[in-house]
Amino acid sequence: KSKEAEIKRINKELANIRSKFKGDKALDGYSKKKYVCKLLFIFLLGHDIDFGHMEAVNLLSSNRYTEKQIGYLFISVLVNSNSELIRLINNAIKNDLASRNPTFMGLALHCIASVGSREMAEAFAGEIPKVLVAGYVDTMDSVKQSAALCLLRLYRTSPDLVPMGDWTSRVVHLLNDQHLGVVTAATSLITTLAQKNPEEFKTSVSLAVSRLSRIVTSASTDLQDYTYYFVPAPWLSVKLLRLLQCYPPPDPAVRGRLTECLETILNKAQEPPKSKKVQHSNAKNAVLFEAISLIIHHDSEPNLLVRACNQLGQFLQHRETNLRYLALESMCTLASSEFSHEAVKTHIETVINALKTERDVSVRQRAVDLLYAMCDRSNAPQIVAEMLSYLETADYSIREEIVLKVAILAEKYAVDYTWYVDTILNLIRIAGDYVSEEVWYRVIQIVINRDDVQGYAAKTVFEALQAPACHENLVKVGGYILGEFGNLIAGDPRSSPLIQFHLLHSKFHLCSVPTRALLLSTYIKFVNLFPEVKPTIQDVLRSDSQLRNADVELQQRAVEYLRLSTVASTDILATVLEEMPPFPERESSILAKLKKKKGPGTVTDLEDTKRDRSVDVNGGPEPAPASTSAVSTPSPSADLLGLGAAPTAPAGPPPSSGGSGLLVDVFSDSASVVAPLAPGSEDNFARFVCKNNGVLFENQLLQIGLKSEFRQNLGRMFIFYGNKTSTQFLNFTPTLISRCAPQPSLCVLLTKPVDPTVEGGAQVQQVVNIECVSDFAEAPVLNIQFRYGGTFQNVSVQLPITLNKFFQPTEMASQDFFQRWKQLSNPQQEVQNIFKAKHPMDTEVTKAKIIGFGSALLEEVDPNPANFVGAGIIHTKTTQIGCLLRLEPNLQAQMYRLTLRTSKEAVSQRLCELLSAQF
Repeated sequence: KSKEAEIKRINKELANIRSKFKGDKALDGYSKKKYVCKLLFIFLLGHDIDFGHMEAVNLLSSNRYTEKQIGYLFISVLVNSNSELIRLINNAIKNDLASRNPTFMGLALHCIASVGSREMAEAFAGEIPKVLVAGYVDTMDSVKQSAALCLLRLYRTSPDLVPMGDWTSRVVHLLNDQHLGVVTAATSLITTLAQKNPEEFKTSVSLAVSRLSRIVTSASTDLQDYTYYFVPAPWLSVKLLRLLQCYPPPDPAVRGRLTECLETILNKAQEPPKSKKVQHSNAKNAVLFEAISLIIHHDSEPNLLVRACNQLGQFLQHRETNLRYLALESMCTLASSEFSHEAVKTHIETVINALKTERDVSVRQRAVDLLYAMCDRSNAPQIVAEMLSYLETADYSIREEIVLKVAILAEKYAVDYTWYVDTILNLIRIAGDYVSEEVWYRVIQIVINRDDVQGYAAKTVFEALQAPACHENLVKVGGYILGEFGNLIAGDPRSSPLIQFHLLHSKFHLCSVPTRALLLSTYIKFVNLFPEVKPTIQDVLRSDSQLRNADVELQQRAVEYLRLSTVASTDILATVLEEMPPFPERESSILAKLKKKKGPGTVTDLEDTKRDRSVDVNGGPEPAPASTSAVSTPSPSADLLGLGAAPTAPAGPPPSSGGSGLLVDVFSDSASVVAPLAPGSEDNFARFVCKNNGVLFENQLLQIGLKSEFRQNLGRMFIFYGNKTSTQFLNFTPTLISRCAPQPSLCVLLTKPVDPTVEGGAQVQQVVNIECVSDFAEAPVLNIQFRYGGTFQNVSVQLPITLNKFFQPTEMASQDFFQRWKQLSNPQQEVQNIFKAKHPMDTEVTKAKIIGFGSALLEEVDPNPANFVGAGIIHTKTTQIGCLLRLEPNLQAQMYRLTLRTSKEAVSQRLCELLSAQF
């Protein structure tokens, strides 16, 4: 009746059970089972149990099912993997696995999977594959099913402990098994294994297509597979389709059968439902969406892609919210395919309508993503206008993301840059609070780099500033542009120099300190541009509000600018305050901001193909009074956003001779025939330390793009070679070579050769499988040799495979962090570097770089909130290395102190070198 009464009753029962276990009279199996079961129940009620473990272990040796079952249940729930009894438990499990009794084997397998610890994996990872493919369990389907699921559990826990061997080729044939449970479990296992070992399981493709064909094309009366609400084996179909997504399109013979299956699934989606129950539609749509995912993954059948797009288009107006969401999400990916992009664009009105009328904010967000993905030059003004219109009423949680997307689209597809300026100013007017620095920095850079838009930009911002209420970001943009180009509109009496100054100064007292500092720089620019307003500006600079300002930065600027305007001659003033030179071509930091906003793994494939980076040293374009060396003006066609250009590097000199086979020994001594690294290769390599996707190299002929993923000590890298010319590349041969010592600390393998002929304007893909055996310092080199127009070309670039790619982030509390920090206090375990900041010391950018580096960013751990603290584990095949880092910025000195502590000096040194270069 009360908590106290419960505790009293439980204590009485525990005392009784303890006396029974310690009594002189031996207990029979039933009594042991009964008391162990009571202990388990008491534990599940929330009370600690500190005895009875040995009795539970003894139950494992019983031949009665109920007694053995309770023993295994108790162990699965209560026994710790570090327990002293673990050896006895393992012996009992081994005996049951060897018993050939399917019931006992099932209990043992369930226990292993339930515990799923690394210790269990060490003990049984080698045994379970034998059970899975053993001949004597041919008739014991439940055991095979349990063994497959148990092995899957151990592989997910400790993939390095599950050995690949002869059993892999035999387990593939379980896809032909008659038992639905066996083939479903086997498909889940093979899919997970194939993601890291695609070559071992490539024979599964033809078997999976065969089984899928049998399910999809069979008559509904065929009971060879399970039917769920008139949908044959939906869950198995989904798993088979997911397995096929681990591989590229199959050989033509198998591809024809697979295409037939996919067409059948799309045809069935058009048929009237056979049941009105939601289970029927859910199962049917599950198979359909997975089939569409496979079609998108292969991206090779234009007919199927267009049909998939049309099918998804029908779902855009479905009454089910989930279907509308999934349709929008899948169409985002379809929009990135050259075959289906035009088909996706036909649904633009439906998507715009969803943006306006959809009640669910997550569906509206997917609609924004789809509009962004389907945008091109033909529809950019319409899409940008609709997104700006929606922005006024958009949910606050997605406004910043919409702002970034509008800024990117407006720049990328701007034919008339006056439209771009109008769009960005509208953006600031509608959602100024969500316009990040990257956005308004970018409009400044573009206006400065384009002579044809400077006068229009000055006139437009002058008019916008006349509004009674202006957002501070608009004041920043207006201050900068009028300070540089106000002279272009000064001839109009309505925008005379004095009017421009009074307009800006009327906003001065409403702004924050950084904006006031920028306006002071604008004022001193005015002194050079408009000598007639010099006395007025000197009065402002001389006023008490400036010279006695509490902020040191404002006070110093006022004093220095006043002195400069007083003592400098006209010529010196003109030299010091001359117009800012054009910004050098750069990649857009807006894309990096968008990816950070979206989070890892959620950016669309279309965005993954665009190039990202964080704010660089020239990211903040505050007007500087000091003279800057001139930089050449980019051509009108310059790619200011950086979506299609990398630093240009000429091809290296041709080698004397050389070649290599498919399975490259990256530690061979073949570097003598390879060209030196291309100019700019080192800089491009450094940019990939904190990111995985982008353009690695580009010259007039060739573009090399990368998309990579890493998990624990394994990785996979997709390399895209693009022919930028209209002429074929002949004898196109990529080769991997290492500059490391001959000890194999890093295994890198090209999975298959690319076609030796690359057509003009074409792109080919190659997959690289990576395994980190032990810590390493040098990255492998990718050498590409080909003939272009009769001339031999030889290019070498470093592949960005660095030690930090094998980081696994680790969350730690403050106490745990500093306890571990003190444990790693040996001088050989610590590496420290104090260095000057090469980029602006932006807190958010620094956080993004540390997270991109691979470690977890630990909040509220360091007593000094300005410091950054991280923790993670470097996974190699041979060992795991714990890593702690601490980054201490000094804003006044513009310096950093980076400290790294790991259990291995070489690892500390290498990680410190890599991370220091990012700041």
